[in-house]
Amino acid sequence: MKTLYIECNMGAAGDMLTASLLELLPDPDGFLATMNAAGIPGLRMRRVEKSSCGVQGTHMIVEIGGAEELCPDVPEGAPEEHMPEHHEHHHEHTHASFAEVCARIDALKLPEEVRAEAKRVYALLAEAEAHAHGCDAESLHFHEVGMLDAITDVCAVCLAMRLLNPERVVVSPVHTGFGQVRCAHGILPVPTPATAYLLRDIPASAGSVRGELLTPTGAALLRHFADEFGWMPEMRVRAAGCGIGTKEFPAANCVRAFLGEDEARSGEVWEISCNLDDMTGEAIGFAAEELMSAGALDVYLTPIQMKKGRPGVKLSCLCAPEDRERMEELALRHTSSIGVRAQRFERRTLPREAGAVDTPYGKIGVKISRGADFARAKPEYEDAARAARERGVPLADVLRAAERDLP
Repeated sequence: MKTLYIECNMGAAGDMLTASLLELLPDPDGFLATMNAAGIPGLRMRRVEKSSCGVQGTHMIVEIGGAEELCPDVPEGAPEEHMPEHHEHHHEHTHASFAEVCARIDALKLPEEVRAEAKRVYALLAEAEAHAHGCDAESLHFHEVGMLDAITDVCAVCLAMRLLNPERVVVSPVHTGFGQVRCAHGILPVPTPATAYLLRDIPASAGSVRGELLTPTGAALLRHFADEFGWMPEMRVRAAGCGIGTKEFPAANCVRAFLGEDEARSGEVWEISCNLDDMTGEAIGFAAEELMSAGALDVYLTPIQMKKGRPGVKLSCLCAPEDRERMEELALRHTSSIGVRAQRFERRTLPREAGAVDTPYGKIGVKISRGADFARAKPEYEDAARAARERGVPLADVLRAAERDLP
């Protein structure tokens, strides 16, 4: 499974996410050409090499109308913690409503899927900002995050993600920084109220750096694209990227991204089970079929001996965590049991893909699974059975023919 892992030890901002993903792309110059021709007024986006604490990476420079994005001015003598550690685009001092931001995105010369993703990210931002300011999203007017250079960051990350096309995105626990930051509304705590709202259910901690490490834009992008949060999964890394921020800290100010293939996927499953001794075989078979058709990962029957020596059957159903309650209700509905048991298991599976082989009996689908140093393939039973019936030959002949050409 093609997996993207994003490491956020120094938080995340749109420009740093863009830079880290840019290093993973096979054609970074083509990416920049697409962004610069997208129709954002006066945009010039370019990359430069930069290092932080000896770590080499890419730094993004975004110019709008010839002016580079800058940190906002802070009154002379203002304490260091009032400076934002990841600038959030302040050189254009106008406001934009959510509808106006969406209209600007719709007008860009970018793939429709990219524009749709960017608008979904801004919907998250609108919800967070509206919650922070006690208003509805329709009446909200963006300040920093609604400006052209912020739109550039959001669209750039959405375009890079579309080009990379990962099947799974894992994001590390996020460091937010701590202290205070100056913005259009004054001096706010870190993380800012909008960022804190976007952090719901996301593992995060302050870390050891004073200042704003996680911006609202960065939080919205992570929330939108992450399939899960946790430490780097077991994977065969194919490429690594490093996006360097503007400010210098005692720690390397970077976001890192790793693209690779899962060697094996670990996950959580639940087993729902019940003991049955007063149902016919047909009724038990029907219950098993109902559970499978409802999305169970597997259903199986085990012969058991119950009270007073009576023969019985244990019905077991494996399902995803989100399906647990529904499977429990189905098991109770379709069996005679008045209770079911549930147990959580950790599951490890090999990455799988579908293929096909040509045989004298037609094309037969195959399932292919791969490990670190091995692969195995198996013909699809339904394809082989259909071919055997259509050609009037034994199933074993079709399976042998398919197995001769397995990858």
